[in-house]
Amino acid sequence: MGLGKACLGLALAMAPQMAQAAADAGVAKDILMRSVAFRTVQGAGQVPKLAAYYADILKKAGFADADVVVTPMGETATFAATIKGRDAALKPLLMIGHMDVVEADPKDWTRDPFVPVEDNGYIFGRGAEDNKYDVAMMVATLAQLKKEGWKPRRTVTLLLSGDEETDMATTRALAAQYQDAEMLLNGDGGGGLLSEEGEPVLYQLQAGEKTYADFEIGFTDAGGHSSAPTPGNPIYRLAKAIDRIAAFQFPLMRNELTKASLTLSADRIGGEVGEAMRRFAETGDPAAADILSGRPEFVGQVRTTCVATMAQAGHALNALPQSAKVSVNCRIFPGVAIEDVKAQLTKVVNDPSATITTLGDPTGSDASPLREDVMQAVRDAVLARAPGIAIMPGMSAGATDSVHFRALGVPSYGVSSLFMRAEDGFAHGLNERVPVAGIRESLEQWDRVVRALAR
Repeated sequence: MGLGKACLGLALAMAPQMAQAAADAGVAKDILMRSVAFRTVQGAGQVPKLAAYYADILKKAGFADADVVVTPMGETATFAATIKGRDAALKPLLMIGHMDVVEADPKDWTRDPFVPVEDNGYIFGRGAEDNKYDVAMMVATLAQLKKEGWKPRRTVTLLLSGDEETDMATTRALAAQYQDAEMLLNGDGGGGLLSEEGEPVLYQLQAGEKTYADFEIGFTDAGGHSSAPTPGNPIYRLAKAIDRIAAFQFPLMRNELTKASLTLSADRIGGEVGEAMRRFAETGDPAAADILSGRPEFVGQVRTTCVATMAQAGHALNALPQSAKVSVNCRIFPGVAIEDVKAQLTKVVNDPSATITTLGDPTGSDASPLREDVMQAVRDAVLARAPGIAIMPGMSAGATDSVHFRALGVPSYGVSSLFMRAEDGFAHGLNERVPVAGIRESLEQWDRVVRALAR
């Protein structure tokens, strides 16, 4: 059976019988709201305090002190909580989320972003969606499993990073320490879509993500008085380089994730775009790719993309510029080397006087295989809460903790339990919020998936 048909079969299969009792929704909601109250932005020093709060919850549920480890790293920290398996020969199942959040200015919000509020069916607060919702669900799930005395065959470890939104130093440390794992389940990827009326529409399992990389392209000159222009003006040279980058398109690419997700989405989207999705998935048709590239939500699915995001030039209104530079942000297709993209940008700029520098220390990784056991566990769990909806693998354009585990050979899957309407997605934005109504189903989803993959 082909991949598209196999995934469609998964989506249409009937859900199994109910699992054992999941964690209490009221408890999980309380964990979520208390979590939002910790201002875990970079530099605030609140991540270790949030980690200590989670550690206290799990220890009260029966975790031994030695099985819950909070490791400070500067002003932030990592967190690890383990339920030991019966079979030491089996590699562990990892779960991951992040405790840190993007900064938020209270002056811009309707409510204080770090004072959680439940209003009109939503919990408001910075980090409610990204990523404290699923972190709360995972903590509550492990606490419930421990209270039950659950003894899995495979060891299960919950990992929480402390700077996913910024440097990812904690993520790298966790990946290095826990790289001998069977797989990683990430609560910060994938998830469900609700219709405007609040009905489940589809669920995406994230099995790959594009590599995030920033490059700086710069030009310099001796400068001089603005009354005596010279041909070496760095701004003009920079402008030509930007024009070349804007006009360039990286080669078309497909992988099993994009083929499957585009095929399964084609009928739902319909029309010219839906047909283009089907043609590109099946044949790689360039004309179909052109249609998809005209849609912001699909352009990242067909190739590597690079775009100018920031520019800086000159030093005085009446002086020739001595320097000009532009920052170029690239989202690189899985499996493509960062250095290859840098080399391509060098060719595109086509100016030997330009300097092209890689900013930071980006990490690239390939997509994870679509394992049948993972697809089966997710299918069963999702269809139990939303019978009949489409379940599709996908590749995200953003970066998560998974990239560092994939880079070390750990298959990683975004399996968020959060179902939201498209218009309610305000991660990193103002008035971030999550619906309260799905908490019970989210807990049941995590319970089913963890039990199935660790049994």
